[in-house]
Amino acid sequence: MAKPVVPETARQRRRPTRNGTVLSEEIIVDTALRVLREHGSTGLTARRLGAALGADPSTLYRYFAGMDDLTRAIGDELMGRALDNWTATGDWRSDLRALGRAIYGAYLAHPQAALLTASRVTGRPREIAVDETILGILRGTGLPDPAAVHVYHAFIDQSLAFAALDAGSLALAAEARAGDEEMWKSTYSQLPAESHPHIAATANLLARRMPHSAYPAALEMLLEHTAAQLARAGE
Repeated sequence: MAKPVVPETARQRRRPTRNGTVLSEEIIVDTALRVLREHGSTGLTARRLGAALGADPSTLYRYFAGMDDLTRAIGDELMGRALDNWTATGDWRSDLRALGRAIYGAYLAHPQAALLTASRVTGRPREIAVDETILGILRGTGLPDPAAVHVYHAFIDQSLAFAALDAGSLALAAEARAGDEEMWKSTYSQLPAESHPHIAATANLLARRMPHSAYPAALEMLLEHTAAQLARAGE
């Protein structure tokens, strides 16, 4: 059973940790992001995080109900950073494009954390603010609510799915990532047209395209789909 979280007013330390730090949720999350960067998506433990903070691991449970609660807080922080790096213009297409790229970029800036959190629903304030913003943009276009929710679902899942996919590549060792990219030249481009006519015909294009993320193209497809729905709704 998870331990109850101590209220904010009762959890302030009266003295700093061994590292000279007065703990807060923000400091713990920032340190957790550093631990993830150094040790990978499976390397975040209470013991390791406590050592990085200069505090007993049990101290973490004054701020979070458990490591799963901390994981949600990390995801919420990444969502918040995306919103902090986004500014509304009033043009729905530009705003969705910029917000999608901001979400994708916030997660890709911390690939190990992205692998850990992209599939999670945090229910925390900054994630909720992002969801409210996306739905506000879509409903502001005049889309009926069922259509707005349909596009919202595709938009947020697409952003996070590509973030997780591309984070997986970034989290690989450089040698392994280079090997994967080279495969398009060393293997695919060598397949004979007799047995693989379609791959052979597009091999050079594949070698140039596949090492790059498909997220920008997929995002534009979704925006085009949304524009088509708007046109149909206005008929």
